[in-house]
Amino acid sequence: MMRYAAEQARLDGQGIVILTDHHGRRRLRIARHGAALLSFEVRASGVEHDLADGYRDAVEVDTRLGSRFAIMAPFAGRIDDARYAFDGRAQDLQPGVAGAERASRHGFVRDADFAIAALTADARHAGVTLTSSAIRPQPGYPHAIDLGVTFMLDAGGITLEAAMRNVGDSVAPCFFGWHPYFRLSGSTVAGWQLQIPAQTLIRTGANLIPLPGAAAYVALDDAPALDFREPRLIGDSILDQGYTDLAADRDGRIRTRLRDPASGLGIAVWQSCGVMHAFTADTVSRDVRRAVALEPMECMADAFNRADCAEAIRLLPGAERRFRCGVEVELS
Repeated sequence: MMRYAAEQARLDGQGIVILTDHHGRRRLRIARHGAALLSFEVRASGVEHDLADGYRDAVEVDTRLGSRFAIMAPFAGRIDDARYAFDGRAQDLQPGVAGAERASRHGFVRDADFAIAALTADARHAGVTLTSSAIRPQPGYPHAIDLGVTFMLDAGGITLEAAMRNVGDSVAPCFFGWHPYFRLSGSTVAGWQLQIPAQTLIRTGANLIPLPGAAAYVALDDAPALDFREPRLIGDSILDQGYTDLAADRDGRIRTRLRDPASGLGIAVWQSCGVMHAFTADTVSRDVRRAVALEPMECMADAFNRADCAEAIRLLPGAERRFRCGVEVELS
């Protein structure tokens, strides 16, 4: 039997892809709807664990409550009041909508059915590339982006690579983010250790929109309650915070670590650049504080409205930008 396998399957009425490492006893399941990862099953110390707190069935995949493992494009997080300006033009993502109903977040592809562009397996890895052309001109976003998302399972864990290509005729604002939830045991997050290699906290208002300009940036020396530069228990900390000025390891990967001291099981969520958003799942509709969302993102939330993000989000016609992140399993 070849070590790795890749196959299509069904979850109730939903099409899914399964990537398997037979020798390493690891398996990924990914829904084509939204390209949402459903499970990441690993064997550690003779025990089976599912490290992904993903959607449990086809109904949850359809309703996408909590945006579990959401692919976020062409923007991640929230856009203030669903309005922004780009290249001198004001845009409204929800024309005609007023009040509390104005809530634009996490991009346009959570409800997209992705096509399978490639499904591969050999002695080194299993992988799938899922593509979508759902990002097309619409109210508030007069641009066209082709999106490709590749998941790869190998001996190192999971690699996710996103590719965004501007197939329109205008410069487009866009950036990528991923919204995974991880669980290490059946307990609450209070007993898990978290480490985020950041120097700076992104301060937000009550609406979770970063404060304007330099006010958004707070040195972690001045925010000790939210400082996880050294591994420490989450305890009763309530996190829905962005972190920036991230330090990379020698191999160039930026690693945010989550560990269960009781079992020694841990993960490292790595990314090539950008910011990390951590959320202790205090407001989700199920399994409150039973998982931690560790969200690698190219830019912070509301980047479409920030002068300090303007160059990072610009994508010229015909140009492509890629972002890489992933998950490593760590045992101690």
